[in-house]
Amino acid sequence: MNILLIYPEFPDTFWSFKHALKFIRKHASNPPLGLLTVAAMLPAQWEKRLVDLNVRPLKDSDLSWADYAFISAMTVQRASTRQVIARCKAAGLKIVAGGPLFTSEPDQFPDVDHLVLNEAEATLPRFLQDLEAGSAQRVYTSDEFPDIRQTPIPLWELADLKRYATMPVQYSRGCPYDCEFCNVTALFGRRPRLKTTTQILNELDSLYRLGWRESVFFVDDNLMGNKKQLKADLLPALIEWRKGKSGMPFNTEISINLADDEELMDLMFQAGFDTVFIGIETPSEASLNECNKKQNLGRDLVADVKRIQRAGLQVQGGFIIGFDSDTPSIFQRQIEFVQRSGIVTAMVGLLQAPLGTRLYERLKRENRIIGSFSGDNVDGATNIIPRMNFETLRQGYRTVVNHLYKPRHYYERVITFLKEYKMPRVHIPINGEYVRALFRSILQLGILGKERLYYWKLFFWTLLHRPRLFPLAITFAIYGHHFRRVCELHIS
Repeated sequence: MNILLIYPEFPDTFWSFKHALKFIRKHASNPPLGLLTVAAMLPAQWEKRLVDLNVRPLKDSDLSWADYAFISAMTVQRASTRQVIARCKAAGLKIVAGGPLFTSEPDQFPDVDHLVLNEAEATLPRFLQDLEAGSAQRVYTSDEFPDIRQTPIPLWELADLKRYATMPVQYSRGCPYDCEFCNVTALFGRRPRLKTTTQILNELDSLYRLGWRESVFFVDDNLMGNKKQLKADLLPALIEWRKGKSGMPFNTEISINLADDEELMDLMFQAGFDTVFIGIETPSEASLNECNKKQNLGRDLVADVKRIQRAGLQVQGGFIIGFDSDTPSIFQRQIEFVQRSGIVTAMVGLLQAPLGTRLYERLKRENRIIGSFSGDNVDGATNIIPRMNFETLRQGYRTVVNHLYKPRHYYERVITFLKEYKMPRVHIPINGEYVRALFRSILQLGILGKERLYYWKLFFWTLLHRPRLFPLAITFAIYGHHFRRVCELHIS
C-alpha cells in the first residue's frame, strides 16, 4: 500500500514567517507534526511519502504513485485543502482526511472518502481495522480524550529537515483554562494529558541523531497545564539530557502566571527554553472577565512580562481586539501596553468565534455569527457582529497594527526588550547560512529598506550595549520585515 501524506499550503500569515525565512533559505517554519505522527501509526510495511506543499509542489507522479492520500489541515489552510482534494479526486485517488479543519467542519468536504476525526489515537485504529476488512466507513469520530503515553515518535525521516526552521514536539494535550474564544478545550479537553518524559527524550534523541541543532517548539497549548509534573520530572530530565549537547533551544506556549514561579522560570531557562508565547489578549480587565481569562485578571501584566524576560525567556504575545466590553479607548491602550512591555512579536487580531467554542454558541444564540472562522489571526477579518461600530473597530484595529509595526516603533520595542532580556543559555550554532542572512539583511534592510535608519541604530546599539545578543537583534530586524509585509497585505 502506497500512502501519500499531503499537507496543504499556508497563506501568507503572521506565523508563516515566509518573508523572514527567505533570509536563511528555509521554506517553512516547521513540518506537519500530526501527519508525521499518523505516519508512524500506519502499518510499517506500507510505503509512505510526505508532500508538504509549503516546501515543494504536489506532482502528478506523486498522485499516480499513491493508493491513498492522507490529508491533514488547520482552518487557515482551507483554500489550499480544497485545491488538494480536487486534484486527488481528478486523479481517482481515495482520500482520508483528519485534523482540526475536518474535525471542525466535516460537512464542508463531501468529496473526502473517509473522515478520521478527533484524535488519531482514538479513531485511526478503528479505520485501519475496517480498511483491512474491506468495510471502511466514511466517518470515524470519538468523544474520547485518549492516553498519549503510547503515541509513537513521528517519522521525521519523511520530512526534508533542512527546509524547516524549527522542529515540533508535543508533551501534553489539553488546557486547564476555559477561555470563551478558544477551541482547545473543545478539541482536547481541560485535563492535560501528558506523554512520559522518556517519550520526549526519545523524540529529542531521534532529532539529534538526524543532525538537528536548531530550535525545537513544544507545541503544547499550555506547557504548565500540569505544573507539578513539569517541575518534578520533565524539566530536570531535560536539563540532564542537554549535558554534552549543542544547540536545540526550546520554545513553547504557556500562561502569564509563569511569572509567579521563579523556580519554574529558572528550570525552564536551565533546560534550554528561551521563548514563550503567552495569550495576553488585552489590558482591559472588563474584557478579560468577559472572555473568562481568569489567569490574567488582577495582575500588573507589563511587570509580569518583564519578570519573564529578565529570567531569560522572550515573551511573544497574542492580543485580541473586539470584545463586547471594548470601547474605542482600547486601541491606544493596546499600543501603549505592547510598547511598554517590549513584546517584539505581538500578534494582534480581531475577535473571531471558532466552531466548538462557548463564544460561538453564545453569539449564535444572539444571531451574531456572520460567516466562517478564517483561522488567520491577523487578516483583519471577523465572523461575528461586534458591539462596537464595525467601521470604528476596523479603523482602530488598522491603526494599532500599523503603529506597532511601523519601523520606528518596532525597532524601539526591540531595544526595550534587549535591555531587559537575560542572555539565553543555549545558542543555535552559527553556520554559513546565518552569516549570509546577516549580509542579506544589511543589503535589503540596511541599504534598500525604508527602515534603514532604525536598522543601523539597532545594529550599532546592540554591538555597543548587548553584543552577545547581536544575532537575536538581526533576527528581530528580519522578523520586522516579515510582519510589515503581512500588514501591507492584510491591513494597510
